[in-house]
Amino acid sequence: MTGRIAITGARVICPASGHDGVATILIDGRTVAGIGQSEAPSDATVIDARGLVVAPGLIDAGVFKADTAAANAGGITRMVLMPDQSPPLDEPALVAYAQGSGKPDVWVHPLAAATRGLKGEELAEIGLAKAAGAVGVATGRKAIADARVMHRLLAYARAFGLTVVTHAEEAALTAGAVATTGEYATRLGLAAAPAFAEALAIIRDCRLAEATGAALHIRQVTTAEGLAAVRAARARGVDVTAGITPAHLMLNDMAVAGFRSFARLSPPLRDERDRLAAIEGVRDGTITILSSGHDPLSQEDKRQPFADARAGMAGAETLLALGLGLVRDGVVSLPGLVAMLSTNPARRFGLVAGTLQLGAPADLVVFDPDAPWRIDGHRFHGAGNTPFDGLPTAGRVRLTIKGGDIVWEDQVWRA
Repeated sequence: MTGRIAITGARVICPASGHDGVATILIDGRTVAGIGQSEAPSDATVIDARGLVVAPGLIDAGVFKADTAAANAGGITRMVLMPDQSPPLDEPALVAYAQGSGKPDVWVHPLAAATRGLKGEELAEIGLAKAAGAVGVATGRKAIADARVMHRLLAYARAFGLTVVTHAEEAALTAGAVATTGEYATRLGLAAAPAFAEALAIIRDCRLAEATGAALHIRQVTTAEGLAAVRAARARGVDVTAGITPAHLMLNDMAVAGFRSFARLSPPLRDERDRLAAIEGVRDGTITILSSGHDPLSQEDKRQPFADARAGMAGAETLLALGLGLVRDGVVSLPGLVAMLSTNPARRFGLVAGTLQLGAPADLVVFDPDAPWRIDGHRFHGAGNTPFDGLPTAGRVRLTIKGGDIVWEDQVWRA
């Protein structure tokens, strides 16, 4: 329905410009035509959004599946796709194909595989991948064990102006582990690795990024020691950012009790001290990107003995609602959350998005931050492997607009 749309009466939040207040936002074709107090044009389709919030469309940084239906329902208009596909995104043609896979309803921004087959040995064609549409380069679900290969990767990525996305675990310590060393892993007899395996990887990669001048993004930082390593690197001037998913902010290793395989994640859930440290990392700005880690898996993958179940969770449809819990708890302001979900990932990966400024792409989410609902994995748009199944929460997407088109609308809202 691309045309002129006026959304009136909503609280409009745009961290990029600093705008936060009730206003009318006008969409003309594919772009934002203005934000202000003026009357809606007579030829515009008017959407009354009183009591709601309008923000830039969410950018989910680091998903493992570009799931259009789940993204639209979750207010996500762009997804930064990890290279762990079948086959891995280690060829320019594969990167180009992934880039076009979700259009027009969600734009996919692929991360190129750092090494051939994601094996951590031979560098992939990073320059050609960038030309094909890659917005960064990633090591995938595992870290690169060889420091020499990692050093070369960062140097090449720096030359091409690409951010390197890493998985922060020391492979020699985590091989075969399915849990974090601690009381619950011991009680359940699970193969476990120490939490400091994360910090070791972060320290090494930050030092290599410092030596090469590369931009580094650690997709998930989940431990107190890992966060301290990020802070120390930033203090030295290293260009490093940190992300996290809601699971590591809301759950600790107690969630694996009863061998609950839906809580089998990578990295594994940490103890309560690390969970609280992660919340402080959000509060003090050490963690700047909140993403879903969307990795929907089949029942066959998850309903296995804990050690045999695949790690991962569906998260796109719950990202905003779970993030709003941080606002209600006073950890971050609502504009701060919007920045973590949209503006900050856009800046990190060089996307022309994450803003409602004049002329920006008309990618928007309209949501009710207080609307209550209960998470039900059976009602997800796809696999519902979520450790939050049955959790009461609040915050519902009412509209998702991509490029001026309404690609998802809550059927209950205006019924």
